[in-house]
Amino acid sequence: MIRYLLAGVLCLWVGTAFAQSFPKDTDFYVNDYADLLIDAQEDELRAVLDELYTERGIEFTVLTINRMSDYGHSGSIENFATGLFNTWGIGDAERNDGLLLLVSHLDRQLRIEVGAGYGDTLNDPMGRVIDTKIVPNFRLDEYADGIQSGVEEVIYQVAGALPGNYDAPPLQKAWIGVKRFLTNLGWWLLAPCAFAVPYVARLIHRIKRNRPRICPTDGSRMRRYLEETEDGSLSPGQLMEEQLESVDYDVWYCDSCDHVTIEGHRAWFSRYGACRECNFRTVEGDSRVVQAATYSSSGLRRTDYHCHNCDARYSVTKTIPRKTKCSPSYSGVFRGVGLSCGGGASGSL
Repeated sequence: MIRYLLAGVLCLWVGTAFAQSFPKDTDFYVNDYADLLIDAQEDELRAVLDELYTERGIEFTVLTINRMSDYGHSGSIENFATGLFNTWGIGDAERNDGLLLLVSHLDRQLRIEVGAGYGDTLNDPMGRVIDTKIVPNFRLDEYADGIQSGVEEVIYQVAGALPGNYDAPPLQKAWIGVKRFLTNLGWWLLAPCAFAVPYVARLIHRIKRNRPRICPTDGSRMRRYLEETEDGSLSPGQLMEEQLESVDYDVWYCDSCDHVTIEGHRAWFSRYGACRECNFRTVEGDSRVVQAATYSSSGLRRTDYHCHNCDARYSVTKTIPRKTKCSPSYSGVFRGVGLSCGGGASGSL
């Protein structure tokens, strides 16, 4: 009997330890846990989303994270986004008209989740937003531009107006619609080129990386060391960067004068940044909210950094803007407790 009881307790403990969790909902509009935006970009985005809520009563939230696995999730981004949407309760409880843009940076996935009130009417439009507005920018590492243009296009799809033009005269709105049509037509014509950009960029980078090098000392042609023989020319910090796959180094050698040239090539996607102590890209950060924002005061988010090369440890704090007061018709303590049934669209890089 005791054995079965202990087994049951163990199963319960294991289930709890590996249970699904979600990021904290610390800001009404923007929760940038992956640090893809600087403060000014967050403020600009927050102002656009606040205007949407003020003018149309629609809650739209942007969330960036590093990985879904950080929250115990190993499935699809669709399931994660739907569960998070419903846990946060985004949107009005009666209209179910909330919107969520979720970016999982290191998973290289994103999703626009929509409230149950839209049904499946926004699935195709959200897919076009991802394909034409967000992904082309993300593939160029222009995350702020991709998020901003994607948010503006989503707002146009659900509100019928671009930010700043909710009360524009009919003729002005018509002209905006014409310009958008021409712009989107150009996007669709250029879409194959846009998707080819990262591959062309990688090809150009590979050609430049493999082109012959000329010794700056005597003008002789240099040769590149093989991977297994170049380590003797690299510093401990450079070796650690290669071990963490944040930078890949090429060592070029001149047989005539023994001149050595070392060239570093940063990884396209890496969770490691430059250490402020040793300057190698070997530092990893862990962020957490140490003081939640309230309606009367701002909050504080702290990122603790640890360098795998010099073992430096330091912290950086970032202010979380205080919450904005909601209108009297708003239900719930913070959000409207809206519901999603999985509608929306997803994309990957």
